[in-house]
Amino acid sequence: MSDVPHIHPLDPYTFGPTQLCFGCGPHNPTGLRLKFERDGDIVRTRFTLGPGYDGPPGLMHGGLQALVADEVAGWTLVGLHGRIGLTTSLQIRYVTGMKLGEEVVAEGKMTGDGISHNGIASIQVTLRQGDQVGSMTRVSFAMADAERINAILPGGMPEGWAKFFGG
Repeated sequence: MSDVPHIHPLDPYTFGPTQLCFGCGPHNPTGLRLKFERDGDIVRTRFTLGPGYDGPPGLMHGGLQALVADEVAGWTLVGLHGRIGLTTSLQIRYVTGMKLGEEVVAEGKMTGDGISHNGIASIQVTLRQGDQVGSMTRVSFAMADAERINAILPGGMPEGWAKFFGG
């Protein structure tokens, strides 16, 4: 048996060809266009941001780190469980500044045994540059059903989303 990891790219069109998510929308002209891969029980993205994404000069804005953590956590649910949920909390700890112009690797992993009996999922996300941790975030999701998603989205549930609810 090989010790080579089995990395599987996740489909950037999972949410449809026209979705404009700021984090992962493949055609959002102002978005980050993050792409994800599954590596065992981890979901990962890699990206490099340049000038204009600053908080302090030359460092990635902390709010963008939180956005990326939420995005990675959501894709961790999709990549590992084929589900989506609604973010209920995000607790971030900034460890050190993340430099613009250098690659960031963000990884998400389910905590505990996955989705709890009461429909809560918790994901741990770490953003790194090289061996240096930039931030660590715990994101919690309520696992919504199709009826709830349909009710809260202004245009209703997009076509093709039923697959996230067993449909």
